[in-house]
Order: sequence, then structure tokens, then C-alpha cells
Amino acid sequence: MAEEIIEMTTGFAYDESAIPCDQMDIQRFGKVYVPILYSLVFIIGLVGNLLVVFTIVKGGHQKSITDIFLLNLAFSDLLFVISLPFWGYSTAHGWFLGNLSCQIVSSFYSIGFFGGMFFITVISIDRYLAIVHATIFIKGRTARRGFITSLIIWVLAILCAAPHFVFIQKSETTCASQYPPNLELTWPIFCNLEINIIGFLLPMGIMSICYLQIIRTLFNCKNRRKRRVMRLILQVVLVFFLFWTPHQVSIFLQTLKLFSIFESCNVLRLLYYTMHATETLAFSHCCLNPIIYAFAGEKFRKYLCHLVLKSLSFICFCGPCSHYHGRAPSSLTENVPTSNQTQNTSDQDGSVLL
Repeated sequence: MAEEIIEMTTGFAYDESAIPCDQMDIQRFGKVYVPILYSLVFIIGLVGNLLVVFTIVKGGHQKSITDIFLLNLAFSDLLFVISLPFWGYSTAHGWFLGNLSCQIVSSFYSIGFFGGMFFITVISIDRYLAIVHATIFIKGRTARRGFITSLIIWVLAILCAAPHFVFIQKSETTCASQYPPNLELTWPIFCNLEINIIGFLLPMGIMSICYLQIIRTLFNCKNRRKRRVMRLILQVVLVFFLFWTPHQVSIFLQTLKLFSIFESCNVLRLLYYTMHATETLAFSHCCLNPIIYAFAGEKFRKYLCHLVLKSLSFICFCGPCSHYHGRAPSSLTENVPTSNQTQNTSDQDGSVLL
């Protein structure tokens, strides 16, 4: 049963049929811990990402390429968090829907995961082009190219996610992968390595390279806000690393376990608990995406306050934002320091929207 809990809550299969350990306490732990934590991630992630979607869609301005990427990142996170209540409930009570629902929820989970990772990566690349090579790519960063790039990313996300839900089937009270006999070992290993490499190491590497180049460029920029920009950059990378690395290490350890490297019952039980804890930490990153990538931008906050004030004109919940009532900023995305602006002390540019 512990195998079923982990498989349902992660979407990844781990064969534990040969483990002679008593796992009833792990089952009880999962039934209490997983639904509560998943519910919190669901509520916070749903509200935050819906605010991003609402603000961008209702902003009433011409969408920039950054707006498009932020919007698609929010959609990816929404796909991901929508699946969590189903996994949380099935952990405690078993899968209660049919086979088609099982496959749909599993696909939402996997596509949302890879889509979120890929859009975080492409936002990093977009920021790199906007700051480090602004004069070269200023005309190429159009909304049309943003739509085309987003379409390509969704296709890649579906292709990368397919191995994780292609064998998903409802079996009695579980929604889990039913592998053919010849793939029972190789397919879970392939899926785990794909998550480690394509779903984490590759995005992390690209993000690190892009943001290091941005910081290098900003060091030569005389703009007085560069410290705030660099602080935001470090927050993006650090939060991504801290929230996702423990879970990725846990998945890698699960892969090693498939080779029977870990045989001690205590070690195997520890891996179970570690997977549960790191999994929830990683999933909560989608709750922070709206804060890191959208709400950190000054003009985005102005738009959000403007829309709130417009909807609730009789009361202001935004405090100092009240002077934005009745007028919206000219653009949702932040102005970014370009290669031309690094040569002067102009104060007209704002902070970067990361």
C-alpha cells in the first residue's frame, strides 16, 4: 500500500514489492500529511496564479513577450496544482473516479510540471536577451514570437510528460502506472532520469548561465537600481535551487533503489519519509512563482492595484496604490536596463521584471 501512496502522490512508480519492512506507519503518515499539505499548496497556488492570469488578461494593454511567458507559466502552474487535490484525496481514501479521469489528472500533473520548468527557463533566456543583448534582439522580442515560442514549449512539455502518464491506469482503488512486464524496471528508471536531467539540471544550468551574464552586465551598469535587480536575480535562482534540489535528490535515490542498492529496512523507510517531505517542498514552488516572476515587478503591482480599485472603487485595499486609481500603467512589463543605458546614469529605467 505504501507503494501505491507514493505512486499516486508523485506520479512516479517505485517498486517496493520485495521490501519486507512493516510500512503501516508510513501509510498512516501519508494519509494525514499528504492531503493537508497538498490542500495548502493547491489553495495558495490557485489564488496566486489566477491573479497573474487575471491581471495580464484584463490589463487592457498590448501584450509583450514577457507578459505571454508569464501568462503561460501561470497556466502551467494551474495545471499542476489542479491535480493535487485529487492525489491528496486518493492518498487518504483511494482513487474515487474512473480510468479516464485518472489519465487526465496524471497528464495535468506531468505536463504542468514540465511546462512550468520550461517556461521558467525561457523567462530566464528572455531576460538575458533583453538586458545583455538588448540592441540586437530588441526587434525580435515581439508578442508574435512569444506566442510561437510558447506553442513550441507546450509541445515539448507534452512530449516530455507523455512517458509519465502513458501507462497510467485505474486499478481497483488506485491510479498508478501499469507497466508491461518487459518495461517494469527500465521505464521507471527512464522517467526518473528524465525528471532529473530535463526537468531540473538542464533548466537550472540555463538559468544559472543567463543570470550570471545578466549580473555581469549589471555590474557595468550605472543605474542606481541595479542592486535591487541583482537581489531579485539571486532570489530567483536561490529559491528554485532550495525548493527543487532536495526532491530531485530524492528521486535520484529512488532510482538507485531500483537497482537494489539500498537494502536496509531503516534506510528504505527513511527514503519514503524523505520523498514525502521534499515532494511537498518542491510543489510549493509553484505558489512562489507569481511572487517571484510577477508581483516583484513594480508595474505589475500597479496594474493589479488598478484592477482591484476599478472593481472595488468604494474601498482601497492597496494602501499607497490609491494614487493609481483611474489610470493604468502604460506597460505591464518593467523597463530594463539596456546596453545603451549602461553607459549613463539615467534614472528613467525601472527595475527588471524577472
